[in-house]
This record gives sequence, structure tokens and C-alpha cells, in this order.
Amino acid sequence: MADFRVRRLEPGQTKIRNVPIAVTPEGFWCCPSPAVLQKTLKNHNQQNKQKGSPPPSKAPSVQKAPSLATEKRQLPNQLRSRVVSDDQRCMTPDASAASPTKAPERPPKPNGENQQRKISVGFGQPETSDLKVILFGKEGIAVRMSVHRNILAEHSIFFADKLSRQSPVPYIEIMDCEDVEIYVETVGLMYCKEMKHRLIKQSVPRVLRVLRVAESLGYRSCVKSCLDYLEAVPWVGEEEENVVKSIRHLQNDDYGISPILKRVASDITNPPNDTLAHILEMVLKSTEDRGRREMKSLVLKLLKENNLWTNGSTDICIETLYSSCRNCLDSLLAVFRQASEPGFAERSLEIKDPVVRHIALEADNLLWLVEILADRHIADEFAVMWASQNELAELHSKLPIMSRHLISCITARLFVAIGRGEMLPSKDTRQLLLHVWLQPLIDDYSWLQHGCRSFDRKVVEEGIGRTILTLPLEDQQNILLSWLGSFLKVGDNCPNLQRAFEVWWRRTFIRPYVEQQGNLVQSDRS
Repeated sequence: MADFRVRRLEPGQTKIRNVPIAVTPEGFWCCPSPAVLQKTLKNHNQQNKQKGSPPPSKAPSVQKAPSLATEKRQLPNQLRSRVVSDDQRCMTPDASAASPTKAPERPPKPNGENQQRKISVGFGQPETSDLKVILFGKEGIAVRMSVHRNILAEHSIFFADKLSRQSPVPYIEIMDCEDVEIYVETVGLMYCKEMKHRLIKQSVPRVLRVLRVAESLGYRSCVKSCLDYLEAVPWVGEEEENVVKSIRHLQNDDYGISPILKRVASDITNPPNDTLAHILEMVLKSTEDRGRREMKSLVLKLLKENNLWTNGSTDICIETLYSSCRNCLDSLLAVFRQASEPGFAERSLEIKDPVVRHIALEADNLLWLVEILADRHIADEFAVMWASQNELAELHSKLPIMSRHLISCITARLFVAIGRGEMLPSKDTRQLLLHVWLQPLIDDYSWLQHGCRSFDRKVVEEGIGRTILTLPLEDQQNILLSWLGSFLKVGDNCPNLQRAFEVWWRRTFIRPYVEQQGNLVQSDRS
């Protein structure tokens, strides 16, 4: 770590402060950030306030004049020797032209100009410098760069245009410079032979800042080097969006940014639906439990994320999802028929076990597909398909509960979706769904509570109750009275629909009386 000096002129005295300045391993000097400079000068001001200024007198001023002159003579040599020694330690053999040298700033005048923090930076050989570039940045920071007009004109369209308008140009002022630190660094890159070596150890955010300044200067070779860096380096976290936003507007220029954008956009003619259909098929046909379970969770999460970003305005391959549902239903019905054949229970485990595993696999696949459909609010058609599975519901009671309980998980998920408003099936579909599948669900309820870790009793009961309450009052009564008989027999082994029962009760016994009383009061007033 090297330092340069910022000189401030106080009434009656001169103070020199050391401000840290970063040096890369190659010896490239970077301007200190405004925050670092401000913090250093703020601490200096606080120290001055604590010490207090000595009262002005003529004698001390006469005695201090020689020391001030001595400082003016000695300071440049001290700083220059410090810079040279640091460069010798840090620089590579080919980097001597790229390392700037530091020169002290002249003492500011005591008429208020000392409020501006001034920094001097030099590039190349200081004795051949023939141009000054002054950057006026935020927080009152001004940076004066000693540069060479032929270097700037050769690399920058902006500087070439400035220098061609008037000759000779003693200095160029850049007002309201947003990123002084990176501006200085970008000018320093004009003195580098191997720009790639300078950028390779930088971070993606910093290279994007260099790219922005280089583009504003018309520094095409630097822009190209930054793009080459961004094409090769990995992007982490939010860097992807920042890179795409920073370079997308360069598509019309001859910078060759397509290799970068190909990371996020493909030229493949096949639509995304074909790819998704292939992924779904691979997951549904997998027989490895852990891999299938983890990929189902991952794909479901990604589809939910896709639905969130698109606000449900577009959907991915509805037909593919329903085609998979129909295939799973057909396969599930076939293995149910096989498992319900007479004498199947007496067969050996070698024959029964593959059938039971096949039932569990197809039921789990269907449950996953229903989760996708419900989350995307496109499950209405599946409700119609499931409500029409009369044969499957009849075969359900013929299988052992440990083999069939996943079927009731599908029914429960549909009731939850209706209760949450994730799907809006017709009244006939809701009636048929309850008529065909509520009793099988009640029969499996005890097993679901104790043998299925993902089963949430409260959520399912609320979904069933809300689904019942969407029907006409007479249908509500028939279903809830049938439920009451089951609940009084088995208690907690049956869904607890007391909340729905209360709502139905008030609708049946209280609302007519309240409405009748309201009509009487209204007729009396009239």
C-alpha cells in the first residue's frame, strides 16, 4: 500500500495528510474512492478542531516561511522516490509505461478554494506530458491527470474530437464526472500493452464500470476487452442481470456481443414446450426414488417461479401436462385392475411388490402433476377427469389401504385447490367429485393422518368444507348429514367438518328467520 499527499492550507499553517491509495499486484495505481478520501479529511478536520488553531502573530509567520519553501522543494522528490520504489517492487517488466507517477498539488488559496479536495495523477513519462485532464467529481473532489495528447487521441474518439477542435489545447475539463476512480483507471489502461492482464483480476461489477466509462470515451479497444472478459468469466447472483442490462444496447454496434447474450438466449428453433415435455417425460418415467423426488421438487419450484414472473399471462405446454395426466390415469387404472383380481392377495411378494410399487409411482406422478396444474390455475379440466373415474373409485375399496392411500391424497389436493380458489370447476363437477371421492377419502383418513408426513389435516378439512359450502343448500345438507353419521362413529378417524356444519346450520335455521324479521320491519315502515 502506497500513499499520496493532499495538501490543505490553513490560516497561518500548512498541513499535509496521507491518504491511502490502492495498488494492484502489477503496479497499476488506482485513484482512491470518494468515500475513503472524505473519511480521511473528515478525521483530519476533527483533529484540527480538538487541537485548536494558534493565534496569528507576525513572528511565527516570518519563521515558518522558510519551512514552507523547504517543503515545496523537498516534497516532489520525496513523493517521486516513494513511487519509483513501489513500482520497482510491484510492476511486471512490461508495465513501466502504464504506472502513473504522483505529483503534489499546489497549495490551495485561502479564499475558499481549499474546500475542494485536489488530487494529481500522472501517467507515462512525466517529463513528456503535454496535456492536463481535470476531472470534477462529486463531494468536491477534483483530479488532475498529467497525460499525453497522442495517447489519448489514438485510443479515444472523445479526446480526439476535443483535441482537434482547438490547437493547442492546454487542458481539458470534465465536469460532473460520476465515477472519478474508474475514469482515472480507464485512462490508465490506454498506457497498457496487455489490457487483458489488467482486467483478469478485476470483479464483474468493476469491469462493468470500466465498460461504461470506456464506451462514453469511445475507447473501442477497451470496450472490446471488457466484453471478452465478460464472455469468459462466470456470473454469480445478480451479476447476470447487470451484465445483460449493460451490454444489450450494444447489439447494433460492431462489438460482437452475441457470444455473451447466448448465455441467456438461444437460437434453437425448437419451442420451449418441446424441451419441457421432454423433461416431464424423463421425470415421470424415472424409477430411482431419490432422484425422481428431488427433481420433482426442483421442477415444481421452477415452474412456480416462472408463473410468478409471468403473472400467469403465459403458460407452458398445457396440452403436454394433460397428456401426461391421461397417460398416468390409464396406467393407474390398469394396475388397479390387476391388483383387484381374485386371488391377487395370496400371490407371492415377488409378484405383488412390483404392482404395489407401480401404483405408488403412478399416484405420486399424478399428485405432482395436479400440484403443477393447481399452482398454474389450470386444473379445472383435471377435476372433470378425476370426478369421472367411477371404476377407479369402485376398485379403490378392494385394495389394501397401504396400497391405495395415495389416491386419496390426489382427491384431498383437489378439494384444497377448490377451497383456495386455485380452480373453478362447475357446480356439476363439484357435486360429482364429492359424490365419487369423498367417501374413499374418509375411509383412508386415519391412514393419511399417521402414515403420510406431507398430509396437513387442517388444510384438507378446510378445503373439503369450503367445497361443500359452494353447492346448493340441499346438497350441503345431504353431504353434511352423511358426514355427521360417519363422524359420530369414528371421531378423529374422519375429517372434522364442524366449521362447515356451523355455516350450513346458520344458513338453514337462522338466516330464514332473520330475513323474515327484516321483511316484516320493512313492511311496517312502508
